[in-house]
Amino acid sequence: MSNIENNLKDVNDRIKKACEKSNRDLSDVTLIAVSKTKPIEDVLEANKHGLNIFGENKVQEIVAKYDFLPGKEHWHMIGHLQTNKVKYIIDKVDMIHSVDSIKLANEINKQAIKHNVTMDILLEVNIGMEDTKFGISKDEVFNLANEISTLSNVRLRGLMCVAPFVANPEDNRLLFRELKNILIDINSKKIDNINMNVLSMGMTNDFEIAIEEGATHIRVGTALFGERNYNI
Repeated sequence: MSNIENNLKDVNDRIKKACEKSNRDLSDVTLIAVSKTKPIEDVLEANKHGLNIFGENKVQEIVAKYDFLPGKEHWHMIGHLQTNKVKYIIDKVDMIHSVDSIKLANEINKQAIKHNVTMDILLEVNIGMEDTKFGISKDEVFNLANEISTLSNVRLRGLMCVAPFVANPEDNRLLFRELKNILIDINSKKIDNINMNVLSMGMTNDFEIAIEEGATHIRVGTALFGERNYNI
């Protein structure tokens, strides 16, 4: 059994236990394998063992890896996205998790119209109010959602956050709960064309807590692929 196969078994066990603890259905949680900085060989190995949704932080990595997989796989853009790079991935990704401005949403819509697609997006919320993180403040969510609701080829599906890295994952529980409450609050306002049901939150260090607090998509890299080499 390969390291990735072993790691996947461990991650799936952790997901199952978190779902059982919170009385959630296993099918409610989508595992995104974060393959950033990892070679295509690792992605192919993960794919061989059943993983078919991959997340990347950089446009160039999606472009470089996209053609190596047979076609039934799905790519998600989870990192900060510059408007001038949207055109390179608009026809390659199923979802963009990191929308943090109307300027970016407008560009995604423009490129989606060009390619005759409707792009699913999430709003990235800087839930921990960290200076080093991208994302909008929680107070900006309603206005941005309202503006995006008028775009023809963008579908706002939910919210995403990158929680603080903490020694004790429990420290992020209230932040995950707050993000879910923001989603519920926005839905209650019944904005035309907006019905959000995706919460992308939780990574290797804290995804069990995120699941217990309502995560629908967890982004797991290190627990699947091992530590990253950021020098490549």
